[in-house]
Amino acid sequence: MNKSILKQIGLWVLIVIISVYALFPFYYAIITSFKSGSAIFQVTYWPTDFSLANYVGVMQSGHFPRNIFNSILVSFAVVVLSLLLAITASYALARVRFKGRGALLFTILSVSMFPQIAVLAGLFEMVRYLGLYNNLLSLILAYMIFTLPFTVWVLTTFMRDLPIELEEAAIVDGAKPHQIIFKVFMPLMWPALVTTGLLAFIAAWNEFLFALTFVSNDAQRTVPVAIALLSGATEQEIPWGPIMAASVIVTVPLVILVLIFQRRIVAGLTAGAVKG
Repeated sequence: MNKSILKQIGLWVLIVIISVYALFPFYYAIITSFKSGSAIFQVTYWPTDFSLANYVGVMQSGHFPRNIFNSILVSFAVVVLSLLLAITASYALARVRFKGRGALLFTILSVSMFPQIAVLAGLFEMVRYLGLYNNLLSLILAYMIFTLPFTVWVLTTFMRDLPIELEEAAIVDGAKPHQIIFKVFMPLMWPALVTTGLLAFIAAWNEFLFALTFVSNDAQRTVPVAIALLSGATEQEIPWGPIMAASVIVTVPLVILVLIFQRRIVAGLTAGAVKG
């Protein structure tokens, strides 16, 4: 009994330590974002000031509201296109037998193994050739490179576990392949779709290197680059208050999405882990 209690205490202590380690940077950014003036440089772990000046200043400075809209537009477009292409590709890779299927799936996954810097020069030349420089379409095209392989791989694994009897029954009823995908399999794949879609959204929302390289117009930038380019009157004056406020503004939507879809995310991550 004593060993059981000690194990429970040890488990909760470990959970608390991990939680504090993971959440403290965001917590400190929040309390710092409400400070102003010299109070920003005073290290405090409890809220001492409450001023919205940093938030008002960020939203009224430059093109930051437009930058948020750009990030939302690009991220949603990447998620929709990635899931649409991935669910059709996963059906072919999981259900249709053809020569080289395994090699093709491995090739799709291997694309995501390359670091961004390795493909940056080639992508930049392609973007310039297509006339997409300073265009949000260039970011959507670039982000698909690392979101599409992941979504295809995950959805293929998930679709393999779906009962073959469902597909056979749909074929007997005269269903076409696109009807099988969207009317039979898709309702069963919502946990996997939500999980992969949210991870793709986070990856597109936080991406920095491509956004910095392919867009130089301030009005067309996404929020990670907009935050990085915040500067003071001189090189020594870094506006930590507005930077923290902007960081909180762009992080809160991700937290809300995770909280809303947390049950489907868990279901998607554990799907196929236990087979009867």
